Amino acid sequence: MLPPSYPVDEREVEFSAIRAQGAGGQNVNKVSSAIHLRFDIAASSLPDAIKERLLALSDSRITQEGVFVLKAQQHRTQEMNRADALARLQEVIDAVAVPPKPRRATKPTYGSKQRRLEGKSQRSEIKSSRGKVIE
Repeated sequence: MLPPSYPVDEREVEFSAIRAQGAGGQNVNKVSSAIHLRFDIAASSLPDAIKERLLALSDSRITQEGVFVLKAQQHRTQEMNRADALARLQEVIDAVAVPPKPRRATKPTYGSKQRRLEGKSQRSEIKSSRGKVIE
């Protein structure tokens, strides 16, 4: 896997330990092993283009204030959940780091137009033959 082009600065990320949900016996009730990560996109040191693409994502983890909120509770230990949360944040940032290729408008070819119209006329013929038979 490629190294992240824009690594997340841990000083810009706010971590808080919370109790995990779900099954896990007594450990889940006693230990705050889940991690709640908060990353303020606007206040981060990421380039402006990446900030814009992050804020434009239709991701439910991004609040209206532009804060990326993530909960990691996959592992039993706080350290592993912390590393998991950072890795997931890095994946999201890496996904928007590469700008999308601009779409170039193209016209359909003459042959593709002909094939489309031929298919439509065949379908029309099939449907018209389903009607009542007039003698």
